Amino acid sequence: MRSSSDFSWWPSWRPTSMSLLKAAESKILARIQNNLWARFVKLPNQDRIWTLTLTNKTVHKPAEEPPKTPLVMVHGFGGGVGLWVRNLDGLSRSRPVHAFDLLGFGRSSRPHFPSDAAKAEEQFVDSIERWRQSVGLESMILLGHSLGGYLATSYAIQYPSRVSHLILVDPWGFPERPKAENQESQGTEAVKTFRPPRWVKVIAGIVSFFNPLAVIRAAGPWGPGLVNRFRPDFRRKFEDLFDDDTMTQYIYHCNAQTPSGEVGFRAMSESLGWAKRPMLQRVHLLPPSMPVTMLYGAVSWVDSSSGDKAAEIRGKAHTRVMLIDDASHHVYADQPETFNKVVENICNSVD
Repeated sequence: MRSSSDFSWWPSWRPTSMSLLKAAESKILARIQNNLWARFVKLPNQDRIWTLTLTNKTVHKPAEEPPKTPLVMVHGFGGGVGLWVRNLDGLSRSRPVHAFDLLGFGRSSRPHFPSDAAKAEEQFVDSIERWRQSVGLESMILLGHSLGGYLATSYAIQYPSRVSHLILVDPWGFPERPKAENQESQGTEAVKTFRPPRWVKVIAGIVSFFNPLAVIRAAGPWGPGLVNRFRPDFRRKFEDLFDDDTMTQYIYHCNAQTPSGEVGFRAMSESLGWAKRPMLQRVHLLPPSMPVTMLYGAVSWVDSSSGDKAAEIRGKAHTRVMLIDDASHHVYADQPETFNKVVENICNSVD
């Protein structure tokens, strides 16, 4: 029987560590101009959530002016707070902005997640609520991208009094999976239901057997090269900020660590494109008084018709669906100025 010492070489197989992730993130956050407070927020169960809080260093509001509702930003699958680098300064001009690494992702704690979809989702949502309590927020404008949008919606359903406005950016997990994989006989209306890019198809090919990003870890020293090969768009999206592979290195180090949130995501998904518990089946549980804005990239692989369906389900409740031209799935990075302006206008409508 092999002892654990026989595998002491294994960590060196993957050229990553939390220290390297911290270094990559620090290089990204050095671009931030406003006041930045970065720290771990400890939850009652001892899990830690890596958190950024930004405030405008140049604006000093009168003491009698009531504080504005903070904006809380939740990243998507495989991401982290560093991906908001184009947005944090602009959005924190008039109100506090909080961004955190989801439990199991980035620099946050990486606990065990159950294999049951509902229980995994609840663990994510519970960590967001405990984070809110620990930070001391009474209410927030809650923004979620992709998986973050799915979890933000679930949170808003369970804790509606804490959400002043729900902003969903290219949210994952809303539509039901079509009964038939071959949709050609269903007419042209279904054509854009799910057309993932090449890198999604590659990952989807292995997801039923392994955790979604297992290939990055299994590739060992070739892992960073795989990220560069399959996600060159991340370098292009930020090339005016970094003329090297800073962003792809950040993505690699976020996902080459011990999988945790990734396990939770796998539990909630049938494949990368579909949720076991589609959110359109529950969106009616959002209170009619809660305004919802859904932002989609006009050229994203996520189908914006789910937003239209959500608006139809919610009836007379405020639900706005917007397309951002020339933006793909990562709307906030593809068209940051437009994205920031739209989100700022939404925030100003709150207070």
